[in-house]
Amino acid sequence: MSLSGLDLNLVLSLRALLEERNVTRAGQRVGLSQPAMSAALARLRRHFDDELLSRVGRQYELTALGRALLDRTATACDLLERVFTSRADFAPGSEEHEFTLLTSDYALTVFGAELAHTVHAEAPGVRLRFRRTPGDVTEDTETLLRTADGLLMPHGVFSGFPAVELFSDRWVFLVAEANDEVGDRLTLDDLARLPWVTYQRTYDAPAARQLSMLGIEPRVEVSVDSFQALPFLVAGTRRIALVQQRLAELLSGVAAVRPMEAPYGAVPLQEALWWHPVHAHDAAHIWLRETAARVGAQLAATEPGRIASLSPGQRPVPDRYPPAG
Repeated sequence: MSLSGLDLNLVLSLRALLEERNVTRAGQRVGLSQPAMSAALARLRRHFDDELLSRVGRQYELTALGRALLDRTATACDLLERVFTSRADFAPGSEEHEFTLLTSDYALTVFGAELAHTVHAEAPGVRLRFRRTPGDVTEDTETLLRTADGLLMPHGVFSGFPAVELFSDRWVFLVAEANDEVGDRLTLDDLARLPWVTYQRTYDAPAARQLSMLGIEPRVEVSVDSFQALPFLVAGTRRIALVQQRLAELLSGVAAVRPMEAPYGAVPLQEALWWHPVHAHDAAHIWLRETAARVGAQLAATEPGRIASLSPGQRPVPDRYPPAG
């Protein structure tokens, strides 16, 4: 059915009805009287040829179609809000705005902190809201990108959406300083026999997926949904973990671990800011993309150092991120 034949105000009414499951509360939420909201519900029922809300005792419950429409309607409302709040111009120094970015704790620590510092200095009225990337990001990427201003994610996970290049990184392994089973260099045999700590979403670590091509199946002892937790789960154990070198440098000194070079040609990581084409001509979003690219370029100018051969006291620690304790 063509949108030209629909009253888009019904989208707001539909969302309120599905979420509130009460005609009176739904009307109050969107500023309609109870009779007006009842009329809207009747129109929606005719359109979908479904009750949407069915009475069970003294309450209303969603029908099967109503449950299916619940998330879709919320996404549609978020998208409509983004469309109709788009701006032809944007003055970062004087305007207020909020951007929502999806990210892992790695990208938040390495890049998000730098981006927030720059935004604070150049656009004091702009707020950044960072949300953890959901585990099903690859299942419905388009819907996810419609609900946010951007997604911090390395290349190799999905394609078909515009992206702003940010910076590159290398993969290194973490080994406990007290682990005397590992010498000055890691070997493929070490990777096969030692227990692992892994990041739960393996798509963020394509270097780990390379191991299957080498005939190595990591023996996972612990998995965790946080890159920053990896050093603490390695320290004092026989475990090893694969982590981004920039993050390893920032966390140097917080746990008794040593970073070591991978004993194979681990593919590098190229981080990017992905966004939905609906934002293409929005002035505020253009400013965000340009700012992110600039911050990423500054970060990329400082390549991660090769710290595998250095002792704990020699490892470089950025001044703004001193070791814990």
